[in-house]
Amino acid sequence: MPFLLRAAIVGGAAYHVGKRVQQSRDTQADQQAQIDDLQSQQQQQYQAPAAPAAPSESDAMAQLTQLKQLLDQGVLTQAEFDMQKTKILSSM
Repeated sequence: MPFLLRAAIVGGAAYHVGKRVQQSRDTQADQQAQIDDLQSQQQQQYQAPAAPAAPSESDAMAQLTQLKQLLDQGVLTQAEFDMQKTKILSSM
């Protein structure tokens, strides 16, 4: 009986560790998707024609909101956030 109890405890612990690892990977994947989305938005700005139209105010606000979320999640540093914020605001 003690062997079965030990096996159940080890199995349960392994299950919970595996679940935590998967949650961590999911979180990282979500953060990477947000970064990729932001980078693609920035690339679209750089690939615009020679006389680009200024982004609409709502687009700029959406980008700033997304940047703030990345900052709050710890994906961006304050310096990176400030640099990107300046780019967005100067393009308006």
